[in-house]
Amino acid sequence: MIGSLRRLTPPQWLVSLFIIAILLGTGLLKLEFATTEPISWLDALFTAASAMTVTGLIVVDTGSVFTLFGEIVILFLIQLGGLGIMTFAVLIFLLLGKKIGLKERLLVKQALNQNALGGIVLLVKRLFFFSITVEMIAVILLSLTWGPEMGWGRGIYASIFHSISAFNNAGFSIWGDSLSAYVQHPVITVVISFLFIIGGLGFTVVFDSWKTKEFHHLSLHTKIMLVGTLVLNIVSVFIIFILEMNNPSTLGDLSDFGKWQASYFQAVTPRTAGFNTLSISELEHSTLFYIITLMFIGGGSASTAGGIKLTTALIIILATVSFLKEREYVVAFERNIRMHLVMRALSLVLLSIMVVIITVFLLNLTEQAPFLDILFESVSAFGTVGLSVGLTPELSAAGKWIIIVTMLVGKLGPLTFAFAFSKPVKDAVKYPSEDVFTG
Repeated sequence: MIGSLRRLTPPQWLVSLFIIAILLGTGLLKLEFATTEPISWLDALFTAASAMTVTGLIVVDTGSVFTLFGEIVILFLIQLGGLGIMTFAVLIFLLLGKKIGLKERLLVKQALNQNALGGIVLLVKRLFFFSITVEMIAVILLSLTWGPEMGWGRGIYASIFHSISAFNNAGFSIWGDSLSAYVQHPVITVVISFLFIIGGLGFTVVFDSWKTKEFHHLSLHTKIMLVGTLVLNIVSVFIIFILEMNNPSTLGDLSDFGKWQASYFQAVTPRTAGFNTLSISELEHSTLFYIITLMFIGGGSASTAGGIKLTTALIIILATVSFLKEREYVVAFERNIRMHLVMRALSLVLLSIMVVIITVFLLNLTEQAPFLDILFESVSAFGTVGLSVGLTPELSAAGKWIIIVTMLVGKLGPLTFAFAFSKPVKDAVKYPSEDVFTG
C-alpha cells in the first residue's frame, strides 16, 4: 500500500489529495450540528466538492441550511482549494521544521502550475502571506459598511466570509440572492471585484508586477495577462451594458450610474468568481451566451480562478493570426512563443471542449431543462465559476454526480487528469513525414 502511494505521479497525488479533502469535508458537513436541517450525503458531498473546487454552485442555501460550524467548514475548504493543498502542506512542514524534499517540490510545482522547481518554497511563503494580507484589508473595508448595517459581530463575520470566498474566486455567499442587494453599492462591488480580479490574475503576475516597475521589463506571461484582462473586461462591460440596458428585470430600472456599475460587476465576475448583483435567470439569452464564453475562458494560470485560462485562449488566437499571416513563429510583445506551449494550449482547449460536451450530453439525458440552461450550468461547473440560472438546486441525483465530477476536472484541469491516468511514451522510432488534407 505504502509502496503504491510512493509510486504515484504528481498529477495522481493531486487528484487523490483533492478527493480525500472533499470526502473529509463531506463527513464534517454531514454532522448534526453542521446544519439547521438534515441534508443528504449527496448534498453534503456536492457542497464540499463545490467549496474545495472553489466553484460556488449550491444545491442547498448556504446561509439558512448550514450553521456557523458548517459555514466555517465551507470557508476552510474554500481557502484550502483556492491556495492549494500542497501550499498548506509545505507551510505545515516548515512550521514543524521538516525538510521540503523533491517530491513535495514537484507536487507544489504541479499544483501552482509553475515551470521550474527553483524558488518554489519562497513562492509558497509569499503566496500565503499575500493572500492573508489582502483578505484582512478587504475584511476591514467591508466591515466599515456591513458593521453599522447589521451589527458589528454579524458584519465582521459577513466580511470575513465574503472576503475569503471572493479572493479565492469561490462565489459562495451567506445570502440566497448573492450580492443583489448591493447592486448599486460602490464600496461592496469595488472591494469584492478587486478581490476576485487579483485572485484571478495569478500570483506570479501579482508578484512580478509588484517588483518590476517598468512594463517592458515584465515577463511575457504578465504582459499578456495584464493587457488581456484589461481589454477583455472593458469590452465585456460595454457588451453587457448594451445587451441589458433595456431589460426591466436587470439594468432597466437602475440609475444611469447604477447601470454601468452593475454592467461592470457582471462583466468581471464570470472569470471566475460566481457572485452576482443581477438575477442570472433574468438575463437575455444573448447575455447568457456571452457569459458562457467568459466562464469557459476563465482567469489566469497559477491563480484561484478556473476555465481554460486567459493565456491559453490568447495563445490560440495568436497562433491562428500567425498562421493566417503565414508567419513561421507565434509572436507576442516581440517574443516568440515556443511551439510546445502552442501544442499544450491546443490540447487543453480540445480536452476542455470535450469535457463540456460530455457534461452537456449527460445532463440532457438526466435533466428536463432548456438546452441553454444546461449549457450554462455545465460551463459554470467546468470553469469553477458558480453562476447559476437556477438549475443546480433542481438537479437529479445523477445530475449532481455529473456536476461534481465536472467541477473536480475543471479545478484540477483536464491535462492534470489526462496525465494522472496516462503514461508518457517516448518515440523510439522517427517515422517519415507525409501530408494530410485539412480544412
